[in-house]
Amino acid sequence: MKKRVINRFPGQGAAAVLGLLPFLLLLFAYAWASHVRLTANADDKLLPAMSSLAEAINRMAMEPNRRTGELQLWADTAASLVRLGIGLLVASLLALVTGLATGMVPYVRAALAPFVRVLSMVPPMAILPILFIVFGLGELSKVVLIVLGIAPCMMRDLQQRVMELPAEQLIKAQTLGAHSGQILWRVVLPQTLPRLIDSLRLNLGPAFLFLIAAEAIAAESGLGYRIFLVRRYLAMDTILPYVLWITLLAFLMDLALRGVSRWAFPWFHQGKERA
Repeated sequence: MKKRVINRFPGQGAAAVLGLLPFLLLLFAYAWASHVRLTANADDKLLPAMSSLAEAINRMAMEPNRRTGELQLWADTAASLVRLGIGLLVASLLALVTGLATGMVPYVRAALAPFVRVLSMVPPMAILPILFIVFGLGELSKVVLIVLGIAPCMMRDLQQRVMELPAEQLIKAQTLGAHSGQILWRVVLPQTLPRLIDSLRLNLGPAFLFLIAAEAIAAESGLGYRIFLVRRYLAMDTILPYVLWITLLAFLMDLALRGVSRWAFPWFHQGKERA
């Protein structure tokens, strides 16, 4: 019997090659387009040569800034990661507490679920001016933007995940005499934590978006601040490496969270991942 295409899986080597192929094609397309533009105009700044990108990376990462004495890339990265880390931590805690409460307790769900649903529909970028007015131009407004941007969606996601837990487990725990606190601690929370990590992974992209947006408008350091500062000079040789660096950071954070989830909750991943 002919094997259908949906039942054919690549081996490890083939999967690695297929995964690298889009990146190599994109790299080739950039190098070709850059060569064409620089051949037509040697002063073209839109698509700098690979050598220019390498020089810019070396300058930003290895040479101290003449004004501040800092290694610019690492100083910007540290500033952005502190803001992002605080925002992700606060959003995760709020999502966990609210998701558990609205998912487990019908009265809390009746009171809070509509509010959280409406809150998740508010465009975070639209309230950015309000945050700057209320919290000022310091770090707090940037962290609050990240929290408001991702926490409501994570709350709704966790509530749904809690409500999808098998009812037989809750009934059996009650039959054995467990009270609500024991059911929360022994049954619901262990099954919710890996789902919280999954939700956090899915919200890394939006979190970076809100971070960059806030830094672009009001900051004196950070990856987003640097990108929007050098755009005045059409310094694509700096902007492109910064964009790639941000993407790499997000990818590594996602990889780390996935590793933590697989290490701490191996049972959650059994039988879920296909080749």
